Amino acid sequence: MRLALPGSILLPLTSLLAMVSTLLHVIPLLLAALLKFALPMAAPRRLLNRVLTAISENWIAVNSAMIRSFTRGQDWRVEGVEHLHRDGWFLVICNHQSWVDILVLQDVCNRRLPFLKFFLKRELIYVPLLGLAWWALDFPFMRRYSKEQLARRPELRGKDVEITRRACAKFAEMPVSIMNFVEGTRLTAAKHAQQQSPYAQLLKPKAGGVAFVLQTMGSMLQGIIDVTIIYPQGRPALSDLLSGRVARVDVILKARPIPHDLLGGNYEEDAAVRDAMQNWINGIWAEKDQLIAARLAARER
Repeated sequence: MRLALPGSILLPLTSLLAMVSTLLHVIPLLLAALLKFALPMAAPRRLLNRVLTAISENWIAVNSAMIRSFTRGQDWRVEGVEHLHRDGWFLVICNHQSWVDILVLQDVCNRRLPFLKFFLKRELIYVPLLGLAWWALDFPFMRRYSKEQLARRPELRGKDVEITRRACAKFAEMPVSIMNFVEGTRLTAAKHAQQQSPYAQLLKPKAGGVAFVLQTMGSMLQGIIDVTIIYPQGRPALSDLLSGRVARVDVILKARPIPHDLLGGNYEEDAAVRDAMQNWINGIWAEKDQLIAARLAARER
């Protein structure tokens, strides 16, 4: 049941409910995380990992129910749910247009895949409450270094790789879905023009993050879930979703096999491996670009 409320009321109401839900879930989440870090024994730590996951999945379920109940005319069309299951480890890749993408992914994948873990910019650890929640859930925080910084301090080279390896070691304790926005940033017209992207609907994909996950966890992964998110009305802001202004979202899920021929090489040091990985990602992105263009064209007819 959806409640028909004007947007001027919806935004403050849904924002308030989201804050209340966050408080009610983050407090027990942090308590469970602190207890886990205080215990040296493996068995209770594994149990607490399950508790942390259960709290987080309930948090997502509450937020999704709230959004669906209070937003008018919302139409989310999801294809390929049959590819999702909770047995094993998965790499999830997706195009990135808006903060809304995260809520869409969480809604679609919650309790259908193992819990989604994101690689986050280090600065996001300072986001009130959410930063602590991500830390409690062992989300890896990545620090990006510019070419100038690496030139001044060569010892920083490879730090992100080491962070990825440590994170993947933690992920081995229980099934997870490792989420990667392959473009590395949200799509905007300015970024698209600056990159001179060869794709009409997408930014250029970056293969590095996917390569590191495949190389550190390739033998553990059950498969790759390729997600394409389309907003036929245009890229929404988070306030649009909370105000009930996102009438249509299309989500297409596709299962892809692990490219085993790309797992054995050294992405950092072997140019042939880098080229092969980038060509593989480029092929997926070309297919995704055609899919988005076709769906948008069909919508306009």
